[in-house]
Amino acid sequence: MATKFKFDGSKDLYGLFDITIDATESEIRKAYRKKALACHPDKNPDNPKAAELFHELSKALEILCTESTRAAYDKVIKAKKASEIRFKQLDSKRQKLKEDLEFREKQANDKKNVYKPSSEVSDEEILQREIDRLQKEGSRLLEEEAELMRKQLQEEKNKVNVFDSSQHRIKIKWKCEKNDSSNGGYNSENLSQFLKKYGDISALVISSKKKGSALVEFKTQEAGEMAISYEKGLMSNPLQLEWIGTPPTNKNRGKTSTSTDFDFEDLVLRKMRQAEERKRLIAEMMKEDE
Repeated sequence: MATKFKFDGSKDLYGLFDITIDATESEIRKAYRKKALACHPDKNPDNPKAAELFHELSKALEILCTESTRAAYDKVIKAKKASEIRFKQLDSKRQKLKEDLEFREKQANDKKNVYKPSSEVSDEEILQREIDRLQKEGSRLLEEEAELMRKQLQEEKNKVNVFDSSQHRIKIKWKCEKNDSSNGGYNSENLSQFLKKYGDISALVISSKKKGSALVEFKTQEAGEMAISYEKGLMSNPLQLEWIGTPPTNKNRGKTSTSTDFDFEDLVLRKMRQAEERKRLIAEMMKEDE
């Protein structure tokens, strides 16, 4: 059961969003998304205050984006500001008398706790009734915003998980004598031919100091994994490919697959085409060597 939300008259809901009282609904929702995304419990799992603030922002959004509730809230804060101005104009003795009177009135009303006719209901009570009504009915607005928030959080996670080729280089080795001017039969051109069929290459560097050695960066993790699994280079002098350091993790492992049969067939066909392309390139290179 949801906890009843009690309106706190000391809270400035517009100030909570860093907006003014004349803000449009679009501006309120935009300000909400910015604030709520920063303090979302999923992004701050160890901060209980973040969850409290997120809840407070959600209730404030609901109040300010429901026409009748916002009108009741605006009436309350306008009256409060007018009262504050009048209060400042009183001398200290009268201020104390006014505070005592308001305090006693509040205590008396709290003790009664009875339903009053509309003519006797204060602006604060009208606002609280509006808030209670919203809570009972549930809010489609909050559901919409929650869905948008989920999508935005997922987009942020996807951005974080983008493959960084500079952090996942692949080391390539092959046999080569120290004084072999042909570098074991490999150069930038034929290495590129062997590797590019797996995907786009970010960088390919053949070591000028160490014979039989090169580094490659693929733009995608899949391309790198396929090259390591399948590429052998020249049959007369096979290549050895391996990740430098810790291999990248498989981001999709353990997640529910959304692939279709068509996706699987397309992957199989692509691998077959790549294998055929590899055989063709090897045959052409062997002819050139002859």
